[in-house]
Amino acid sequence: MRAGILSALFSSPAPMSPSPTSPVSIRAITEADIPAIQRIYAHHVAHGIATFEMTAPSQEEMLSRYRRIHAEGMPYLAAYGGEGQLLGYCYASTYRPRPAYRFTVEDSIYLSPDHQGRGVGRQLLQALISHCEAGPWRQMVAVISGEGSEASVALHEKLGFVHSGNLRTVGFKHGRWIDTILMQRALGPGCNTPPSSHHPATLASN
Repeated sequence: MRAGILSALFSSPAPMSPSPTSPVSIRAITEADIPAIQRIYAHHVAHGIATFEMTAPSQEEMLSRYRRIHAEGMPYLAAYGGEGQLLGYCYASTYRPRPAYRFTVEDSIYLSPDHQGRGVGRQLLQALISHCEAGPWRQMVAVISGEGSEASVALHEKLGFVHSGNLRTVGFKHGRWIDTILMQRALGPGCNTPPSSHHPATLASN
């Protein structure tokens, strides 16, 4: 399973509280953020099922992935606390590489294990949706691990995602089979209008 394919907010269920205990600032990441982002992601690789990767990538690999997403014009955002601590991050990526999928993105969100269940994930996902709606994209897809994912599913539902299907036992990690849940949300006008023929994403396929 490719990096970023699994979008989940929690490696284990956690109760949601109304808001973080300190102010949260959300901004586009820079290359200087990569070491902290790599540490968060490595935790999820080692201890959770929010990603199906089995070995944590290096900082160099995470930097390469960031540069690829940035080059495609996709949003890559981070949430920071009042003391400058990285609380979590999120990004949109191409859902599938074939050209016909170019108006569909997939969301991925990873939180610091100390800041789950505090509303940070909701702020990140809201910001990601807003950035994508300002671009050419018309659909956002979430692929969520099916075990212990109630909080992640509920959050996506609150932000307008609907269930699109389930894939049973498609992953095997930490000694067990794992289902995935597919969810989907329209962005902007969704499928009600055709994409602009003048947008670079459309022109690139012609």
